[in-house]
Amino acid sequence: MSGGESKAARKQAYFGKLNKLLNEYPNIFIVDADNVGSNQMAKIRLALRGKAVLLMGKNTMIRKVIRGHVESNKDLEAILPHVFGNIGFVFAKDDLSFVAKKITELRVAAPAKAGIVAPNDVTVPAGPTGMEPTQTSFLQALNIPSKITRGQVEIISDIALIKKGTKVGASEANLLAKLDIKPFSYGLVIKTVYENGTIYDASILSITDDYLLSKFNQGLRNVASVSLALHYPTVASVPHSIVNGYKNVIAIGLATAYSFPKAEAFLKASSAPAPAAKTEGKAPAKVEKVKEPEPEPEEDGDLGFDMFG
Repeated sequence: MSGGESKAARKQAYFGKLNKLLNEYPNIFIVDADNVGSNQMAKIRLALRGKAVLLMGKNTMIRKVIRGHVESNKDLEAILPHVFGNIGFVFAKDDLSFVAKKITELRVAAPAKAGIVAPNDVTVPAGPTGMEPTQTSFLQALNIPSKITRGQVEIISDIALIKKGTKVGASEANLLAKLDIKPFSYGLVIKTVYENGTIYDASILSITDDYLLSKFNQGLRNVASVSLALHYPTVASVPHSIVNGYKNVIAIGLATAYSFPKAEAFLKASSAPAPAAKTEGKAPAKVEKVKEPEPEPEEDGDLGFDMFG
């Protein structure tokens, strides 16, 4: 088989595999594969085995296969605007949270290389560096305060060396290499999720059921408050209106001679004495009666001044 025929055969095999996955799997993670090596990719495939399938490929080939599927599944057309850059597909059937967790946690520490854009801030910690005293000038060029301690260079305080989104310089890369610091980690990054015909941002995956429930309850309270203020009954406000009306009726019953069983039950419950504190295993404390002082006898006689004087 010639080189041209083998290339065409590989392309045809890729088309067949991608077509099969699009037919078989209803959910797709569109992932960014920048700085992910082949060895790391193999580990990710192994970790996802049985739960999901990772497939990389050229964007032109991916678009061609998807356009061919649009006639039978028009929802797939929503994926096309997201097919750009160094991307790949992770196909999954269910348990999307598990698959997403596996994708994002499989990362590899990497050194800082000159010219790359920093994916996160980098701070050099204070402390001994293991560098010889002759290399203090190297730190001074980067405005890093240092001193000589026990025959080695020591950085005096933590230094913010690189900011996220900026390019790594040659001096910064050399310093981190000398300190044996690998500040970055790389792995597949989920960009977009296609789930049963719906496409959404990857940040949606971090939303929990408790978060959704709290937001729903907050919205329900807001609707009830507005409805009560406008005196406009809604499903959210009617229970509060009933409770408020019931309280008003009880208040009228307390202020007048009118009574009814529910009001009597409320009065009985509100006037019930508080339960006595339990004193199990302890004898009741003896209360000594305090003797009241005897009143002083009144003295008759002159008050010390003349009332009619």
